[in-house]
Parts: sequence; C-alpha cells; structure tokens
Amino acid sequence: MSALLDASERLGRDELEALQLERLRATLRHAYDNVAFYRAAFDKAGIRPEDCRTLADLARFPFTAKADLRENYPFGMFAVPEEQVRRIHASSGTTGRPTVVGYTDRDLDTWADVVARSIRAAGGRPGHKVHVAYGYGLFTGGLGAHYGAERLGCTVIPASGGMTARQVQLIQDFRPEIIMITPSYMLTLLDEFERQGVDPRTTSLKVGIFGAEPWTEAMRREIEERFAIDAVDIYGLSEVMGPGVAQECVETKDGLHIWEDHFYPEVVDPFTGEVLPDGEEGELVFTSLTKEAMPVIRYRTRDLTRLLPGTARVFRRMEKVTGRSDDMVILRGVNLFPTQIEEIVLRTPSAAPHFQLRLTREGRLDALTVRAEARPEATPEQRTAAAASIAAAVKDGVGVSVAVEIVDPETLERSVGKLKRIVDLRDAMR
Repeated sequence: MSALLDASERLGRDELEALQLERLRATLRHAYDNVAFYRAAFDKAGIRPEDCRTLADLARFPFTAKADLRENYPFGMFAVPEEQVRRIHASSGTTGRPTVVGYTDRDLDTWADVVARSIRAAGGRPGHKVHVAYGYGLFTGGLGAHYGAERLGCTVIPASGGMTARQVQLIQDFRPEIIMITPSYMLTLLDEFERQGVDPRTTSLKVGIFGAEPWTEAMRREIEERFAIDAVDIYGLSEVMGPGVAQECVETKDGLHIWEDHFYPEVVDPFTGEVLPDGEEGELVFTSLTKEAMPVIRYRTRDLTRLLPGTARVFRRMEKVTGRSDDMVILRGVNLFPTQIEEIVLRTPSAAPHFQLRLTREGRLDALTVRAEARPEATPEQRTAAAASIAAAVKDGVGVSVAVEIVDPETLERSVGKLKRIVDLRDAMR
C-alpha cells in the first residue's frame, strides 16, 4: 500500500502540521488582502493574518457561514480577478440566492488531485472504469468525480443521474469496476437490477463510492451483501471544494480521512462556537489551505461529527456525519429546507400557510409527506387540486417526489402557538 501513497500521504504528523501552518498563514493573508468580506470580518474581530502563529490561533478568527456567501452573491467572495476563474459552480438557490464558488486553473488541478487520491484510497486504480452517477452541471458532484477519476488514470462513464433502467444496462454492457453515486440511488439501481431479473452480485462492480447524503452501517452491509462490492464513504461540499474533502479507506472502513494538507478541520460546539477536543462530537468547520479563487476561513458546515486519529493514513478521520445542526432534510440525495416548502404552500390556492413535514421510511428509503392545512372555504375538489399542485411544485422546484396530504384546518400539532415543522418518524419505524 505504501507504494501507492503520494508525497503528502507519507508525511509524519509533525511535518504535516508544519505544512498546514505555512499554508494557513498564506491563506489568511490571501483572504484578507483580496476579499472585502474577510478584511472587514478580521478587522471587526481585531485580528490580522500575522496573528496566526500556531494552528491553535485559528480559533481566534471569525467563522464564515452560508449566509455570508449568499450575501456576497455572486462573486463577492472571490479572491482573484474574474478573468482568472476557470469554472463556476453554484447551489440550486431554491432557498434564496445560491451560493457560488469559483476555481482557478490551480484549484481545478488540486480538486482533481484530491478526488484521485480519494478514489485510490477507495480501491480504484489506473485503468479501472468509473461509472459516475452523480448529477452533472452546477452541482459539484458529477464533474468533481469525473476529473478526479481521469486524473487517476481511470476511464470515466459519465452517466449522471436518472434513467435508471439505462444505468443498469450501461453497467452490464460497459462493465465498470467502480461506481460513484448516492447510497439511496444505489438502492434504486438494486431494485431495477432485480426488476430486470439480473443478479446484482454478477456485475463487474467491485467498489462503490457513496456521497452527498448520510448513510448508515446497516445500509453499507445491505449494499455490500447484495452487490458483492466494497462500499465506502466520500465527503465534500461545494463551499469548501466539492467531493474529495475526505474519504474512507477501503482497507479499514472506519471513518473518513480528511485530506488535511488541503482542508484544515475543526469541530466546535454548535451553540457556543468553542473548539472541541478531538473525540468530542460537534459541528464540523473547515478552512481551506490551498484554494486560490475562493478561500474559505472557518466555514461552518452544520454537519455533526467528531475528529479521530488517523489509521490507514496520517490524516485525521471524521466519523460518518450523524446529522446537521440546522433543519435541513436530505431526502434521497436532495437537500430540502422547510422554507422551500413554505414558499410553495404560500402560493398554492386553497392551502393555508400551515404545514408539516413528516419523515418516514418506505422499505430501505426515506420518504417525505407534506401535510398542509386547507383553508376553511376550500371544497374537496379544491383540496385535491392543491395537493397535486404542491406535489408538482416540489418535484419541479426542489427535484424530489413527495406525498401531499391536505388536512382540515387547525388539525396540525402546534407547540406554544407555533407549528412543528418537521416530524421525524424514521427511528420509530426501524
């Protein structure tokens, strides 16, 4: 295995921390000098880049939140002239302004390198064929996986998402060794294999690299047993880079090694912001160490996890994400916020502005039901039309199918005068 590691993966811990400090100080200076938001935030906190003399000093610097990126839409967080930006990615923007990220030539090289490292850690090798079933476009998943696989020397099958029956056919015809996909969509593929009368264990697939949503050890066991593959986790988020920030190693499957030579992790108390020691659960925070176009300083991911010592690599590990510190719902690989549903309900005739999201399990997959109260004057026909309108708007605007129930006025549970937006029944159904 050691022959497969790159130079940074061979560093000792002291060497790695020295490299991190050097890169951190350069990043803080780059952000302060070139991004008005960071210059104002640092000045307000009474701190300058040169005040970072040790890695622990990073805790003195202010956080960055998703709202900061939205408020500086579109290019206010960029630290280089626009003509040096070679690619732009963005979130869907369904909850308001999208978050926009940019990449220089060097950033794209770095991204390809860390994804290639991730695929190699997962068991991929030059010459393997990689079936990429993440979405392409402004979402970072598809293109991030694509260029990383090519950087490793793999053959890429850019399947993207959707057209499930065709995906199954391509896997049978092209015989890839690796698939990069969300775990919930992998289960959808499993069902399609069986619908077509094909034993999933007979495919060419050897490794599945799963990201974009949390998944359990029970789901890992089911996928591994029913596909006869190794199932490993990949982590990333567009604001920090995209996929390839951390990766589970196939030989240990004991959490995701963070590529700490490019992304410095902290775990903080989600309420106080205090940095927590390794081993304690809290909110994951990242500072980029090598990004040029859009450095991020102490970006609050809202993901809950804990940091652990490295095993298969020198880099520290993060446990599988156990949840989020905000109210975002991830449903079958799609990020969904209650505010998105609220916007749809508010513009739907015959529906009152009172709704609830009920998360349940249907077989192995999560399901969501939107329960919205009817207006008192709504007829049965109008209620039916409202349910159909909400379901169609969620599918079109958010990209996920949900069930919709229009219930009688004043029937949804309220707490201290407020409606409880999310009712999670999944644990009770396991």
